[in-house]
Amino acid sequence: MGPAPEPWPDDPRLDPALLAGGDHRNVLDRYRYWSVEAIVADLDTRRQPVHIAIQNWEHDFNIGSIVRTGNAFNVAGVHILGRHRWNRRGALVTDRYLHVHHHPDVASFAQFCREAQLDVIGVDNLPGSVPLETVELPLHSCLVFGSEGSGLTEELVGACSRLVSITQYGSTRSMNAGAAAAIAMYHWALSHASGQAAGGVSSPAGRTRDGADTQHSSLG
Repeated sequence: MGPAPEPWPDDPRLDPALLAGGDHRNVLDRYRYWSVEAIVADLDTRRQPVHIAIQNWEHDFNIGSIVRTGNAFNVAGVHILGRHRWNRRGALVTDRYLHVHHHPDVASFAQFCREAQLDVIGVDNLPGSVPLETVELPLHSCLVFGSEGSGLTEELVGACSRLVSITQYGSTRSMNAGAAAAIAMYHWALSHASGQAAGGVSSPAGRTRDGADTQHSSLG
């Protein structure tokens, strides 16, 4: 969207630089020309009470994809375990609108989850896991994903209250970590997020589940 026509509204949520230069970000139209801080503040009013965690032992390029999906589901928090630096390319700057936490090891992550009263759910096709489609994930969950290829480490498995796996029907042993994360988050949302039309749950047509139009900005 190009530069906004003047005169500009007197709205503290609007970013003067975006109004002048145009807003080309991948955001809903209702957030056009809003500052990052204003968007985050609005999203914070209706965060979903689910967290996601990703192991970052191998600088996995899938992390960015998982973070982007976390933004789509407006998760309450994203947790990076291991290396502080992670591959942000796939996130396409969507991490700016999320609360990202870093944990240098499993112990500090597990302590955070205990204090936040989160059920730690490992998503991996390991022995002892149960099919995802047969369970209802807890409302206050932290869904944990391992690195591509190696999966969850034994230490992290030990921090999980349960393990779930995604049923597969082909010849491959495992699926892409980013795809698995999207499936798990959607499964959680089917139980806990459906029916919420708090101004940002949008369909491809840009409408909330109750039919209200979400595709507008404060200029419209």
